[in-house]
Amino acid sequence: MRLSEDRISHIAHLICDGIWKDDLVDFTDDERALQEIKRTIRDYLMVEDRADTAAREKIRSLSRPIAEGSREWEVLYKKYFEEEMAKRRF
Repeated sequence: MRLSEDRISHIAHLICDGIWKDDLVDFTDDERALQEIKRTIRDYLMVEDRADTAAREKIRSLSRPIAEGSREWEVLYKKYFEEEMAKRRF
C-alpha cells in the first residue's frame, strides 16, 4: 500500500466533510461512516497493488528481458496494469 494510515485517515476526513457539507448524505453514525470510507480506500489500494504485482509479473515472464523504466517497459506496464484493473473492477 502506498499511503500511510495517517494519509488514508486524512483523505477519509476530507471525503466525509465534503459529502456532509454538500448535503449529499446525513450520517446517523459519523464514526462508522468514517471507518467505511477508510475501509473503501484501503480496499481500492489493495486492488491496485495486486494489479501492479500482476502487471510486473507478466513483464518478467516475457521471453526476452525488458529493462524496467524503458519506454517499452512503460508501455507494457500500462497495458497490463489496465488489463488487471479491468479484471478486478472495483
